[in-house]
Amino acid sequence: MAGALRMTEAQFINVYDSDLQLNLMPYDYIPPVDIKTEPYIPETAHGPYVQIIEEPKQRGFRFRYECEGPSHGGLPGASSEKNRRTYPTVKINNYVGHARVEVQLVTHTDPPQVHAHSLVGRHCTEKGTCTLDVGPNDLTASFSNLGILHVTKKGVVDILYKRLRDERKRQKGAHCTLTDDEDTSCLKEAKELGKVMDLNIVRLKFTAFLQDSNGGFTRALKPVVSNPIYDSKSPNASNLKISRMDKTCGSVLGGDEIFLLCDKVQKDDIEIRFYEEDDEGGWEAFGDFSPTDVHKQYAIVFKTPPYHSTEIERPVTVFLQLKRKKAGDSSDPKQFTYIPQVQDKEEVMRKKQKPLPHYETWRGGGGAGGFGGGGGGGGGAGGGGGGGFQFNQQMNGGGGVFFTGGFTGFGGGGGSQMSGSAPQTGSQLQQQLFQIATTLHSRASTSARNTAAALLEYCSTGDARVLLAIQRHLCGVQDTNGDTPLHLAVIHQQTSVVQQLIHTLLSSEQRRILNTANNLRQTPLHLAVITRQTNMAAAHSIWRRWPETTPRSAFYWLTWEKATPTWSTRPDYDGLHPLHLAVKRDAERCLRLLVEGGAKINAPEQKSGNTALHLAVREDLFKVACTLITELKADVNACTFGGNTPLHLAAALGSPTLCSMLIAAGQ
Repeated sequence: MAGALRMTEAQFINVYDSDLQLNLMPYDYIPPVDIKTEPYIPETAHGPYVQIIEEPKQRGFRFRYECEGPSHGGLPGASSEKNRRTYPTVKINNYVGHARVEVQLVTHTDPPQVHAHSLVGRHCTEKGTCTLDVGPNDLTASFSNLGILHVTKKGVVDILYKRLRDERKRQKGAHCTLTDDEDTSCLKEAKELGKVMDLNIVRLKFTAFLQDSNGGFTRALKPVVSNPIYDSKSPNASNLKISRMDKTCGSVLGGDEIFLLCDKVQKDDIEIRFYEEDDEGGWEAFGDFSPTDVHKQYAIVFKTPPYHSTEIERPVTVFLQLKRKKAGDSSDPKQFTYIPQVQDKEEVMRKKQKPLPHYETWRGGGGAGGFGGGGGGGGGAGGGGGGGFQFNQQMNGGGGVFFTGGFTGFGGGGGSQMSGSAPQTGSQLQQQLFQIATTLHSRASTSARNTAAALLEYCSTGDARVLLAIQRHLCGVQDTNGDTPLHLAVIHQQTSVVQQLIHTLLSSEQRRILNTANNLRQTPLHLAVITRQTNMAAAHSIWRRWPETTPRSAFYWLTWEKATPTWSTRPDYDGLHPLHLAVKRDAERCLRLLVEGGAKINAPEQKSGNTALHLAVREDLFKVACTLITELKADVNACTFGGNTPLHLAAALGSPTLCSMLIAAGQ
């Protein structure tokens, strides 16, 4: 009888399980864990709903591990102050009666999912949730003693698996068990969620349950989710802040390098956003930099993006701010001004323009002959008894003559003489002045004779170097831009003049002039690289001091090692050597000539310590980089001031081609 009874019970259980499985067949879909199976009370215009009236404080609260013990004080509210404490608070509106508010931790992503961390404190359960009963009159729930328990990375998957199983059981019913497939699905979901979960950010999810007719809290209102809460130990815990920038304006074309100081940031989770808000929807772009340009989490070196319209006629002010990629929070904006396009940054084109001549009206009073004065003397080209060059120099205006009579040039019969002899009567000062005037006159006569002789030789041979030799002491003169005659000859592409000037300076032992910098700290060689003048016309004659029968360009003489021993190490206003300029200009021929002339291929520029190979990688110049490695033997392991090799830069820029070449060259 008992056996029959037991058999009947077993048969009854089997039949019950079969009926239950058949009843569940149409409803085998299992919703995500963040959605409750019980329907939420539909929202109406005057229906009950949950509202957050005090958000949790987003930063400054520390998540604590279990071994550290409970936190000192609960999670404060966003408006909490030292003398006025507030806490995360929610309120149920449009309802009178008893209710229960449950809060749990969820992820900061949308849609929110269950988090591995747990809430601890008063009214909290072992499952990591916290409940508080409110009502019937005051329906405000303030959670004043919440702590956040930080789990280790090793325990994330186990905790998520357990919570996902509990959630599935809750969806199916309190007395139901999970199948093997459901267990496997929960484990797989826990592993996937554990890979992407950020353990430094959580949110609070508040769900309110109203009483049903039986007195149970089963009627759930639509939950609300708080703002993200950041662990104070994480790099993202601090507020983003721009402390200083070295520039606040730049070209409308972009590409200006800016140094920005900031509070602690993560190099792979930060971007610099430029934006403009207007009636047409606004504009935004992002600064160009790689993780290697973020220095010690406190400084970023980036290049400005181009403005959306490059044809602006006046400066335009936009804003820039730091922004985290994952969390989306940003710093206070700072102003940045785009200025109209500057076509001639090196001022080469401006200096090439021919200035219009300016003639002033001659105010002399007339007179006979060449340059007659108001009452003075005879013709300009006459006078004197001898041949050669004769001068009759007068002061303009009313007849005051300094040199009179027959001041003849060279080889004439009259010679040179002063107007009269020394005064017979006069003070000692007058005697000294007369002697000084006599000495100056003698020196001027010597210079004039040498200049005239050089002019005659130039007329006979056509070699302008003889004229330059006489004026060699003026070859170092600089104009208002700081340019020497050699600078101007390079700017105006006067190849023969460049060669003649260099020959003259080397002949007169004035080599230092070859390396003179202008106001922009540009040497003539810098300008030759900027303007890519490697194909200038050849020299016309044989050098007298350095026999050379093969024609050479002016660029060759500028890079001749014996002529300018320090030419390759002179930086410009950006700290760039001529070698670096050749790389940035993608001028391979200039690059080869510079190295042949003695330039150090691994010399660093003065701002960041980039070598020529670093710059080629930054500019994504594969051909130049290949030339530097294979032909010019650049060091692939050279480091910048920040310790980055060219391979680091190529990897940060995401260039597989450059990475492959650098790896192969380093083996």
